[in-house]
Amino acid sequence: MNVRQIRLVSGLVLLFYLGTHLINHSLGLISLEAMEAGRVWFIALWRNPLGTLALYGSLIVHLGLAFYALYRRHHLRMPLWEALQLTLGLCIPLLLAVHVVGTRLAHEWYGVEDSYAKIVLSLWKLSPDAGVKQSILIAIAWLHGCIGFHFWLRLRPWYHRYAPSLFAAALLLPVLGHLGFVQAGRQIDHLIELNPNWIEQTQERSKSLKPGQGRDLVTARDGVIYGFWGILALVIVARAIRHLYQRKRRVRILYPEAKEVLVPRGFSVLEASRFARIPHASVCGGRGRCSTCRIRVIEGFDSLPPPSPGEARVLGRVGAPANVRLACQLRPTHDLTAHPLLPADARASDGYSQPSYLAGQEQNIAIMFADLRSFTGMAEHKLPYDLVFILNRYFEVVGEAVTRAGGIVDKFIGDGAMALFGIETGAEAGCRRALVAAWEIVNGVDKLSRSLAVELAEPLKIGVGIHSGPAVVGRMGYGAATHLTAIGDTVNVASRLQDLTKEYGCQLIVSEQVAKLAGLDLSLFPRHELAVRNRRELLTLYVIADIQAIGIARAP
Repeated sequence: MNVRQIRLVSGLVLLFYLGTHLINHSLGLISLEAMEAGRVWFIALWRNPLGTLALYGSLIVHLGLAFYALYRRHHLRMPLWEALQLTLGLCIPLLLAVHVVGTRLAHEWYGVEDSYAKIVLSLWKLSPDAGVKQSILIAIAWLHGCIGFHFWLRLRPWYHRYAPSLFAAALLLPVLGHLGFVQAGRQIDHLIELNPNWIEQTQERSKSLKPGQGRDLVTARDGVIYGFWGILALVIVARAIRHLYQRKRRVRILYPEAKEVLVPRGFSVLEASRFARIPHASVCGGRGRCSTCRIRVIEGFDSLPPPSPGEARVLGRVGAPANVRLACQLRPTHDLTAHPLLPADARASDGYSQPSYLAGQEQNIAIMFADLRSFTGMAEHKLPYDLVFILNRYFEVVGEAVTRAGGIVDKFIGDGAMALFGIETGAEAGCRRALVAAWEIVNGVDKLSRSLAVELAEPLKIGVGIHSGPAVVGRMGYGAATHLTAIGDTVNVASRLQDLTKEYGCQLIVSEQVAKLAGLDLSLFPRHELAVRNRRELLTLYVIADIQAIGIARAP
C-alpha cells in the first residue's frame, strides 16, 4: 500500500469509529439504559486487542501522515476546502487528548468504568464546559472525516446519484447523537431529583478516581499536547531548512501564454501553479487521484523522472499518452514547458475512467455525413419556432438511428450531422453499422416527412455520404464545448461524398473501402471515380439512388 492508500484506510477506520460512537449516543433518545446496552456492543467492537490496534494504530498513522503531508507542502497556498480540512485535522489531537486520557487510559490504569451514566453526568452536570468541548471535538472530527470521504468518493461515476442520501446521513447522525446526549442529560436530572444520592452512587459504581489519584493521567495528557506542539515545530523547522537548501537550485516552468514560473527544485508542477497563482484544476486536492490536474509536457520530457506506480495507474485509467503527467505528482528536476489539459473549473467527472482514444490517437474508423436537401429555402418561409420544431424532430431521428446502430453523434451542423463508427469495434464493424444507421436515417426522415406533410411545401429529402480510413480521434474543444470528434482527410472525403449526393440526386454515396469492409457487393450500382487532394490514386465510390435496394435492415 502506498501513502495515499494508508491515509485513506486509516481515515476510514477513524470515521467508522466516530460513526458508531454517534450511533451509540443517539440511543439516548430512547433512554439512558439503551445507551448502556449499545455501549456493550461498542466496547466489544473497539476494546478487544484487534479493535484497539486498528483504532489507535489508525489514529497514530493518520496523524503522522498529516504531519508528513504538511512537510511535503512547499507552500500553504491551497483551495479553501483543503485549508479547512487541514486546520480541522490539526485541531483534533489537542481536543482528543483530554477525552482519551479521561476514558480509556483511566480505565486501563485505574479500572474506572466509563459508563454512559458517569460520562453524561460529568459532561452534563458536573463539568458542562468539558461537555461543550466534547461537542466541538465531535463536530470537528466528523466534518474533517466527511470532507475527506466526499473528496474520495466524488471521483466515482456513481457517487452523484447517492450523494444526497449520504449528505443527509452525514447531517443527521451527529444531530441525532447530540440530541441523544441531551436527552440522556435530562434523564439524569430527573434521576437526581428522585434520588439525591444518585451522583455518589454512580461515582462509586464506576470506581471514580479518589482525591490525589490521576496525577499521571494529567502528565500523560500534557505529554500528548506538548508532544503534538513539538512535532509541529519540528515540521516547521524542517520545512524552513529544506527551503534554504532548495532555493539554491531552481527550475523554470513555462506555461501557455508565455507565463513563466521560477520555483525551487522539489516543487510539483501543481504547487508551482498555485505558488504563481495560475489557475490549475485539481479536484482531489493534489492527492494523485482524480487526474484533473494532468498536463501535456511540450519540452523537457526526456529529463523527467518516471511516474510512480500510483501515478501510472491514474494515467492509464484515463488513457493518457506518454507525454501526459499528473501536475500534482510531477516534481521536475530540469526546466520544462507544460500545458494543462483541463480548464481550471474542471469537474470530478473529468477524472472518471475513460477509453484511451479520448486522449487522442489515430485509428481506422467509418465516418458518416448526412444533410437535408433544400432545407435552407424551406426555412425562409417558416416561423422560427416552426423551424426549431422541425429541426429537433430531424435531429431526434438522426441521433436515435446513430445510437441504435452503435455509432457516436459527433456534431450537428445546421441541418447536417456528422457521426463516427467503429471507434471501439474496428473499421469493419464500423462500416456495417454506418450503413445500418444510414438506412434508418433515410427511412426515419421519410416517416417524419409524411407526419409533417401538412406543414411542408415539399417532402423532406436527405443525402448521406460514408467513407472509411485513418483519422485522429480524441476529445477536442474548450470548456463545455469539448467533445469527442475526429479530424483528417477521411473526414473531408466523407463530407465531400455527402455533397455529391446533391449532384447525383441520390440518397447514399459510399466509398469502395466502406463496401469492402462491410462485405457488401455494390457492383450493380453506378460506379464513379473521384480525384481527392493529397492522394495519387482516384477514389472509387458507389452511387445508390434508393437505399432500400441494398437490403440493410438491422445493426449487426
